[in-house]
Amino acid sequence: MAVKDRDRFSTTTRIRLLGEQTAARVYRSQTKRQARRSRLTGRAALLALVVCTLVVALAYPIRQYVSQRAEIADLQREKQQAAQRVERLRDIKARWQDDAYAEQQIRQRLHYVMPGETGFVVIDPDAAKQSRADLGAADRPWYSNVWDGVDKSDASDQ
Repeated sequence: MAVKDRDRFSTTTRIRLLGEQTAARVYRSQTKRQARRSRLTGRAALLALVVCTLVVALAYPIRQYVSQRAEIADLQREKQQAAQRVERLRDIKARWQDDAYAEQQIRQRLHYVMPGETGFVVIDPDAAKQSRADLGAADRPWYSNVWDGVDKSDASDQ
């Protein structure tokens, strides 16, 4: 027994035991690191999977949101244009409520004259060379078109 006790406390035995313990610790720490790495890799893969799932799940709703915001902007622009048009029409209506403006427009557009006035129609010399039949219906005054229609319908009855 004394030899075993001496072997147990000898320097060589202690160094050998110390080396084995150190080697075991190093091996254990390496396996722990590898285990941590593998866990981190698994966690990273799971995180990547969750992020990809979220991106895929949110892609369509985000696309819809953006398109709806664009549609809302278009509708607001149309609403603003319609409001401007309504305002212009109100201005025109208010102008037509004024008797002086209405009289001016009637004289100008329909060639009306007040009783006692003499009306003149100035004809362009180049236009006078063309016959009345050559003029299109849009190029003549409206009352000429009405009388031509009456004349044509009267002629067809005979």
